[in-house]
Amino acid sequence: MRISELSRRSGVPNATIKYYLREGLLPPGRATAATQAEYDETHLRRLRLIRALTGVRGLSVAEAKQVLDAMTEHRNDTHELLGIEFGIRPAGTGAPDAAEAHPEAAALVDAMGWSVSAGNPARQTIDRTLETLRSLDIDYDWRALLPYAELAERTARHDLDRIAAITDPLEKAEHAVLLTFLLEPALMALRRLAQENESTARHTGEGPAARPAPPEGRDR
Repeated sequence: MRISELSRRSGVPNATIKYYLREGLLPPGRATAATQAEYDETHLRRLRLIRALTGVRGLSVAEAKQVLDAMTEHRNDTHELLGIEFGIRPAGTGAPDAAEAHPEAAALVDAMGWSVSAGNPARQTIDRTLETLRSLDIDYDWRALLPYAELAERTARHDLDRIAAITDPLEKAEHAVLLTFLLEPALMALRRLAQENESTARHTGEGPAARPAPPEGRDR
């Protein structure tokens, strides 16, 4: 396809596509003349991934290029590829000792029996959140997070089931970013809805409403 068709199908302006080409985020097309080139579905998927990284994850163009370069290096390693997408530093890149830097997250990970890299930024988030709660005189430690961790484990299994059938590395990476970062607000909204429902059942005197049978195929 010509660059105009690539722009139309991707929703990315011509000028932006040319900028991505100059910066090396998008590989060059097949030259058909001195000033013309043709592009294919790989370029389209790459553009969509660039938009997911910059628009959804909020990376700068330079950061997105680093991620894309790392993806090219590890395109045949699905686990490493998804880790790069989620901003997890691989081993050997200066990640601190997990137990020493974030002891509560380390205790939680050990209790769950999870295999999680030391460079996963979620470790820091957990420790900082628990510290903040205690600074507000709320007695909370990593053990209180175990029920949430069990729910998160089921959610993660569902997430990876959703993209398991995708074979193209770029398409798999794009879906992983979109499903993870775009769904997070909806997941929080579901929690708020469930909290209201539970409060209604507990505190209004109406009692819990009869729950319909779960749809076929849903975990009970």
